[in-house]
Amino acid sequence: MTDFINWLSGMVWNQYFIYCFLAVGLFFTITTRFVQVRHFKDMIRLMFQRKSSESGVSSFQAISMSLGSRVGTGNIAGVATAIALGGPGAVFWMWVMAFLGAATSFIEITLGQVYKSKIDGEYRGGPSYYIEKGLGLKKFAFAYAVLTIVANGFLLMNIQSNTVAGSMASAFGISPIITGLVMVVLLAMIVFGGVKRIAKVAEWVVPIMAIGYLVVTVIILSVNATAIPAVFTLIFSSAFGVEATFGGIVGSAIAWGVQRGFFSNAAGSGGETFEGSAAEVTHPAKQGLVQALAVYIDTWVICSATAFMILITGLYNVQPSGSKALATNIPGVEAGAMNVQLAVDSVFTGFGHIFIALALFFFCFTTMIAYYYKSETSLAFINRNQKGNRAWLGFLLKFGVLIFALTGSVVSASTAWTLGDIGLGSMAYLNIIAILLLRKPALKVLKDYREQRKAGKDPVFDPVKLGIKNADFWENEFKTGRLEKGIAPEKSKLDRSASGKVQPLVK
Repeated sequence: MTDFINWLSGMVWNQYFIYCFLAVGLFFTITTRFVQVRHFKDMIRLMFQRKSSESGVSSFQAISMSLGSRVGTGNIAGVATAIALGGPGAVFWMWVMAFLGAATSFIEITLGQVYKSKIDGEYRGGPSYYIEKGLGLKKFAFAYAVLTIVANGFLLMNIQSNTVAGSMASAFGISPIITGLVMVVLLAMIVFGGVKRIAKVAEWVVPIMAIGYLVVTVIILSVNATAIPAVFTLIFSSAFGVEATFGGIVGSAIAWGVQRGFFSNAAGSGGETFEGSAAEVTHPAKQGLVQALAVYIDTWVICSATAFMILITGLYNVQPSGSKALATNIPGVEAGAMNVQLAVDSVFTGFGHIFIALALFFFCFTTMIAYYYKSETSLAFINRNQKGNRAWLGFLLKFGVLIFALTGSVVSASTAWTLGDIGLGSMAYLNIIAILLLRKPALKVLKDYREQRKAGKDPVFDPVKLGIKNADFWENEFKTGRLEKGIAPEKSKLDRSASGKVQPLVK
């Protein structure tokens, strides 16, 4: 069974697929005219908007939920693995993946907002919604929804609980099954509370845990400040094959940098569109920009913090798959959270295991919450047009998620990671096809946003004006005048004639 799982992972993560991520990100970077650079100020400004409603969450809550999903074991154990298998140069390719992925993320999040729906009083959106509404491919949309439930609710859930259980056993000697049971109880309290509770937890936990992690990183870098230039040199020289020791593994550096960078920020998988679609905004591009910023924060900030702690202290090994060891600085230590624990211990003696165990608990727990939310949103898509009471499916999903959170704490780390790679990679295959086919409406939305901003307006989305069909949520919002509140009183309460021209609403 293990051989089959490894074979399947190799099929999903072949070299063509890895380079495809870079190509797609470059394509969207060019077609959006470097949206991830030109609108960086807007990203910062929009992130702190706290407008929410009973149906939707604020932009800040949405990015907190998204970061709660992105920032997890991939930012710690994933970075260590990338360095171990691809050398220090893998860090550079993680940065490249994030830069290009920010444009990809803008496209998919914007599409999620354009084609979102209001179901049972809550905003729902994601690839299944824009595949069905934008492309009219119902079976394709259904397949993505099912795959999301399997990948996020079950396969990826394994990795997070497995990492937490392992770190708790290392730091405190707690049995993995005990850690698993505690996480199940805490997770149950959240998942039975709905999206608003999930957003509230993420809004507070994510910033606190990220700031704490960065504070420790800054202290470690300060102690080793004189070595920082050498670390940059090592990363860049290794990435381009110039460095003597790691110059021959450029291919591995690219492969593992892209793969682990993708696992961390998930740009292109469609998995981060669910939280962004739940945000209360007046224009889809606004949340697209906010979520693009989340890619930067995840990879350029959190992943870089991990990488620099490992590299600046020299506490890493490098041995590409099928090759001899190129660096053995910590013999017998398997790549993962242990690298960071040892790095922290080098400055705070005896504190590393405890700190990383606690950091991983919060990082992974918020990721598990987000994984459940994505699964729940996909189930809502499947059930939205079904007759009769199908609430039992929701309870079945909840209990299934809790079971996999428990079993993940006791399976082997290699099995958990391999299954997670298969799940997330499979989602990306379907989503990349969808966003490439739907690039035109996404680019129309961006152009409209830019034109309104240039005119000094707070952008408001009108899908009919742009010729975008099946954006039914936004058509209704514009028709009832909700989007104009607080912008231009004389424009409130608008409706349309059959010709598409704006007309006063007839009471």
